[in-house]
Amino acid sequence: MSINLDFFADGNRNFLSQPSSKEGGEVCIANISPLERKQRLKFAIQQFIVTLVILGILIALDLNPLWRLPLLFMFSASTTSYFQVLDKT
Repeated sequence: MSINLDFFADGNRNFLSQPSSKEGGEVCIANISPLERKQRLKFAIQQFIVTLVILGILIALDLNPLWRLPLLFMFSASTTSYFQVLDKT
């Protein structure tokens, strides 16, 4: 059984696309409307505030710090929405 290695030995093949020096900077085309971005920003701010309030209550009640762990998901939801607004995606 022989393996044809000519495909890999050909030095003229370019597997990675190299940007040419003539190309400009990045182009970001928004794929959501300004209204949707505004809704995501509103959600991010509301979620962040609710999470901070819950965190404050948990700290004030002096509960076990492990009860604060689920707040990570709430913080991540707000930050994800916020970054989506910034990136216009």
